[in-house]
Amino acid sequence: MKEYWVRHVAAGIIWVLLLSASILAGCGSKDVLQDVSPETRFEHAKALFDNEDYLQAINEFTVLTLQYQGSAVAGDAQYYLAESRFKRGEFLLASYEYQTLRRNMPASPRVSEAQYKLGLCFYNLSPRSRLDQQYTKRAIDELQAFVEYYPQSEFVPDASEKIQELTLRLAKKDFDTAELYSKMEYNKAALLYYDIVIEKYHDTEYAPLAYLGKTELLIKRKRFPEAKATITKFLQLYPNSILRGRAERLNEQVEAGLKDVPAAGGNESGTAGGTAAGAALLQKR
Repeated sequence: MKEYWVRHVAAGIIWVLLLSASILAGCGSKDVLQDVSPETRFEHAKALFDNEDYLQAINEFTVLTLQYQGSAVAGDAQYYLAESRFKRGEFLLASYEYQTLRRNMPASPRVSEAQYKLGLCFYNLSPRSRLDQQYTKRAIDELQAFVEYYPQSEFVPDASEKIQELTLRLAKKDFDTAELYSKMEYNKAALLYYDIVIEKYHDTEYAPLAYLGKTELLIKRKRFPEAKATITKFLQLYPNSILRGRAERLNEQVEAGLKDVPAAGGNESGTAGGTAAGAALLQKR
């Protein structure tokens, strides 16, 4: 029993000595870092960043941004703090740091790069088309702002390419939604989403598909005049489309439907029955 306590007391003494040494070493290190200039500390932090020790770099750049806000290296420190977060895949945190640079240091030469990287943060957070597209829309907004404010930047081609990619993702989501509603026979909702694709994403591959989907739904609902206007617009806008054959077949169905409309309205059995049938049909539309 005595040996047991001796061993534990000895272990406790050793632990206290190690802890004291660690504290003293930490204080000494802290004193050394406090004595150096912000430029020297920035070089140390940048070396950590270059060596891909991003976690330690974050600690050093954070100290620089807090303690040396008015120094010549403050803007670069804030930028590389954001970059360290970005390199670690911490895109939301990185976006905050890029925005901090843009907001607090608008004169920094790093602002244009920060705006571009801010767009990339949301680009990397953007999910597949079937999921919520909040980050996709934010990425488009930030990248578009970058292209507009810094048209001479070397990153503009990449930003423009990503804008097109993300816009296509949004178009696909709305088109898929229209198709789903159409299959479920939620006709008003389906027509609404087809129109959204046609109006907002007219320069994507989903716009002609939306015209055809809308025409098919209108034919199904026997709304032939609207179907005719829709398919005519398609043929005018996309005369050389690979979908033209499908469009012409739909146009034939529309023409046939339009020919049958007067005959249905001129039923010799009387107008009362025809009026009741027409009202019932309108309710379904």
